Amino acid sequence: MSVKVFVDSNVWLYAFIRSDELKWERARSIVRGSGVIVSTQVINEVCVNLIKKAGLSEEEIRDLIITFYNRYPVVELDRWVLLKASEIRERYGFSFWDSLIVAAALKGEADLLCSEDMQSGFEIDGLRIVNPFEAGERPLT
Repeated sequence: MSVKVFVDSNVWLYAFIRSDELKWERARSIVRGSGVIVSTQVINEVCVNLIKKAGLSEEEIRDLIITFYNRYPVVELDRWVLLKASEIRERYGFSFWDSLIVAAALKGEADLLCSEDMQSGFEIDGLRIVNPFEAGERPLT
């Protein structure tokens, strides 16, 4: 059984924008792995940042969106995700956006959530948050 890994926007951006060599290499190895899951929120955040930071054209953005949907399972932000995110905010004090990421990862039945922005090692309902850029962290095992 392979590990399901929900990949947050910041990891995708490191994979697309080569600003830090070590993070670029690590992020690319994660997104090229099996079991990767994304959400519509992640796709939105990646697209807007690639337009701003990398100057992608609308044609390139459309191609990227198509690639996301063809290559990875995409969790839609539906009623369940929005309500679960509200519970997560109430229970753990996560930000609005981070709680949506966690809820989408839970809906996608991810085992791991790779994010640079959340507390590495924290667990919610069987989902473990990992910062893939921390020394010694092996998020795909």
